[in-house]
Amino acid sequence: MNVGDKAPDILGINEKGEEIRLSNYKGKKIVLYFYPKDMTSGCTAQACNLRDNYTDLHKAGYEVIGVSVDSQISHQKFIEKNNLPFSLIADTDKKLVEQFGVWGEKSMYGRKYMGTFRTTFIINEEGVVERIITTKEVKTKDHSAQIL
Repeated sequence: MNVGDKAPDILGINEKGEEIRLSNYKGKKIVLYFYPKDMTSGCTAQACNLRDNYTDLHKAGYEVIGVSVDSQISHQKFIEKNNLPFSLIADTDKKLVEQFGVWGEKSMYGRKYMGTFRTTFIINEEGVVERIITTKEVKTKDHSAQIL
């Protein structure tokens, strides 16, 4: 997925088992942020920064939707523990991470494994990708400022 591409309407299933569609957010810009794993330090910092600045993001016309390959139950716990005001898509079949090109080989401490690259897509009111904040650019503790 690149700047200028039309994002898919059906994004996936959230923590409540509801289907999330871009068309449900007419007139809003979407912050679709992909993150590696619920309950990890970087992902928690990023989610809490978006939570703490959610009102400002909302006022600026943004709706926030998080995506990871964790389960609905994991997302429910993550939302509850951190009091998150936005939905998280449980992309357990990895359809969305692959469609957006954020799934691939990573390495940590010399060990290679498959995982999600922390990436944020800003999608405009027409469903077109307007901006991409890449893995190297994302600042987990100051992410909302990057968006605004």
